[in-house]
Amino acid sequence: MPLLATSKRQSLLENVVMALDTLRTNKLRSALTLLSIMVAVATLIAVVALLMGLDRNIQESIQGYGTNTAFFHHLPTGPHFGRLSKEERMRKPLSYDDFLAVRDSCTACIHVTVSLFSDNQIDNARYKSGEVAGLDFRGATGEFFSVYANAVVAEGRPFTEAENLHHREVVVIGADLAKGLFGGASAVDKIITIDGHELQVLGVFEKPKGGLGGPDNSDRRAVVPYWTFKKLFPSAKTHGVRIEAGNGRLDVAIDQSRVALRRSRRVMYDKRDDFDFATSESLIRDFHNIVGMVALAIIVIASVGMMIGGVGVMNIMLVSVTERTREIGVRKAMGARRRDIIWQFLTEAMVLAATGGLVGIAVGYVISGTVHMLVPTLPTFVPLWAVLSSFTVATSVGLFFGMYPAVKAARLDPVVALRYE
Repeated sequence: MPLLATSKRQSLLENVVMALDTLRTNKLRSALTLLSIMVAVATLIAVVALLMGLDRNIQESIQGYGTNTAFFHHLPTGPHFGRLSKEERMRKPLSYDDFLAVRDSCTACIHVTVSLFSDNQIDNARYKSGEVAGLDFRGATGEFFSVYANAVVAEGRPFTEAENLHHREVVVIGADLAKGLFGGASAVDKIITIDGHELQVLGVFEKPKGGLGGPDNSDRRAVVPYWTFKKLFPSAKTHGVRIEAGNGRLDVAIDQSRVALRRSRRVMYDKRDDFDFATSESLIRDFHNIVGMVALAIIVIASVGMMIGGVGVMNIMLVSVTERTREIGVRKAMGARRRDIIWQFLTEAMVLAATGGLVGIAVGYVISGTVHMLVPTLPTFVPLWAVLSSFTVATSVGLFFGMYPAVKAARLDPVVALRYE
């Protein structure tokens, strides 16, 4: 038995060496044959790297809002494709009274805060000659800093509820906004101008993990007291309410908040909610659904490339069988069995396809690394399962499409093969 196993290993090694020698002999033909497999695998690896990195980043960012919190808004809060329905377009925004109804009725809530957003398409902040556009600008109550897990003030301090009630013109800004306006200097106690209004900087947020900041994943938050915001922008009407529930009581808190909002907004018992809500878990689930659809589309495209590559492998193996007919005849005349011939050509086809897979994996790594270098805010991460799956599928393509040429070679009559010119 040991001698038989050793013989099989030597035979397999000889077949692999012969396959590699064939690759070296026909470099251009082999490269053109494997182009589809290389492109398919490289595309799959690069896209998976981007999706996995983005998934990790998004999860960190969403969880930064708080895993035991929920956000209420009058419009759909999850991913939305296409136009809003007529009913959704006709919804009135949440109001401060809606916030009070939730705060007073939700016994399962630890904290409740309201945010008021400006109607400007782009909010700008200025300090002397420096300017930063595209802010996440809002007014909020003092509990904002308790409800939002990522609202950690690293420098200075948050505003108080007393400053909110007295309409103090103060602001807490994001780390990247502070860097854009002040460079490495301290931002605390400086006077900045946001949309034409002067505000004193009380503190600077710690930059949260993940990438749900500004357009380039930067932290451009600017949060002022709610009543200050209302004084500066009296026409602003877009509110959002976020709750923080006690441990294990998020579902109860959501139910209590929904009841309070339906009562406050006078929604009839037989009508659906005229508002929406989302939790960190639901947002992550929605994002995973989107990623799943993208991944499915990429798998389909990559499968087409693999099929084309497989046809190329079959074609080159048929040519190889024709070119090596005399060699097959000599091997059979010297005692080679059909299965020896089959495994010789199957091994060659598998090595051919596996080489294309390995090159594709390497190219995929290079593409993902290059994208991350060009766009540092776009993370990349290549999981081991993607590498192993790509290599296995590529090798399996060689096995499947190499079967017919291998069987054809094994069935050649040795006498006819020896006379072949």
